[in-house]
Amino acid sequence: MSAIAIAVDDRRWSAVPDLRRVCRRAARAALRSESADRPITLLLADDATLRDLNRRFRAVDTPTNVLAFPSGEDDALDGGAAPLGDVALAFDSVAREARDQGKTLDAHLCHLIVHGVLHLQGHDHQRDDEADAMEAVEIAVLARLGIANPYAPVVRADVR
Repeated sequence: MSAIAIAVDDRRWSAVPDLRRVCRRAARAALRSESADRPITLLLADDATLRDLNRRFRAVDTPTNVLAFPSGEDDALDGGAAPLGDVALAFDSVAREARDQGKTLDAHLCHLIVHGVLHLQGHDHQRDDEADAMEAVEIAVLARLGIANPYAPVVRADVR
């Protein structure tokens, strides 16, 4: 099974009970068998960090919720398996989206970890057909974790 390193750079992530277990469970659920032995790193940071990464590596000067950085096959460490890559998440964006979408923080975090790990494995959503395929995999993985379809419309009761 893949080694999953977790770096927590923002203490606010402690709002997620059993944070490391939640992260590892989501990442493992998303790993395909051919990727299962390749280590990954999850960076739990903030909007400022993700904005900096987004600006440096994508030339987009805004924060974002999740970024994935796939490693190359030739990036093997000490003769072991090449790392699959790194996934970085921004607490500010993830917490705001969870609140705005009526989701729990841990469920939204799981969704974005799954999303990022799928990117490490070559999934993309640049074209509609790619997006549909990636979303279908996300929905299936999250269902196995007991998390509702994140793309389903949210029905909110009108409270007066």
